[in-house]
Amino acid sequence: MTRIIAITNQKGGVGKTTTAINLASSLTHAGSRVLLIDMDPQGNATVGSGIPMRELETTVYEVLLGEDDIANAIQHTEFRFDVLPSHPDLAGAQVEMNDLDQHDYRLRNALSVVRENYDIILIDCAPSLNILTVNALTAANEVLIPVQCEYYALEGLTSLVETIGLVKEGLNPELGISGLVRTLYDGRNGLAVEVSQQLQEHFPDRLYRTVIPRNVRLAEAPSYGKPVLEYDRKCAGSQAYLALACELLRRKQRVTPSVESGESE
Repeated sequence: MTRIIAITNQKGGVGKTTTAINLASSLTHAGSRVLLIDMDPQGNATVGSGIPMRELETTVYEVLLGEDDIANAIQHTEFRFDVLPSHPDLAGAQVEMNDLDQHDYRLRNALSVVRENYDIILIDCAPSLNILTVNALTAANEVLIPVQCEYYALEGLTSLVETIGLVKEGLNPELGISGLVRTLYDGRNGLAVEVSQQLQEHFPDRLYRTVIPRNVRLAEAPSYGKPVLEYDRKCAGSQAYLALACELLRRKQRVTPSVESGESE
């Protein structure tokens, strides 16, 4: 069965798009057939994958509104993974979709005709809870949560896990949290080390062992429209995402945990 993984955190700046692009690239290098869906109107995952967003005629916007087929919107990249690109017009879809039938299932329904072409579908979500994020969570069967080890990290996770639980209960009973990944990690920072330890205590079975470090080459790669593997394969960022991809492939889907105990339902 195709794994559809929503990469989300309601807090911005935690490395969601960086994780989406580089996990797509690393999974492709591991032999998986991968589709990356950009559900953020900013389109950073689109541009960071080398796709000229503003030159496209068909994007996820047209797909969600039913104006074009998903097969016409999917772009094949030189990095061997496919992308369903975003566009700034997607911001308007948040209003337009409310009047459409099955507005929470628009992405799920569109994916039904192409999902079997892929082993893994990654969805890069915007840093907010809106109809686009709900569509992503409704289409997915797993959630991957990037977490920056900083103050208030756990408080933000509490709200996010509650949201996932509501979507699971009301819209998508298949949804589960597959794991949390620490991003932008600097082991020289005492607070980062402390928060990392707290995450291990709260989510012992959900926290990925792989830690994504702060890395200059990783930060530079998007400006060249490349995953970091194509920019500098030997850097620490590349090696971390390759390790994360291998760990993700070994890990089975998890059910949504309790925030307080970290135990399964």
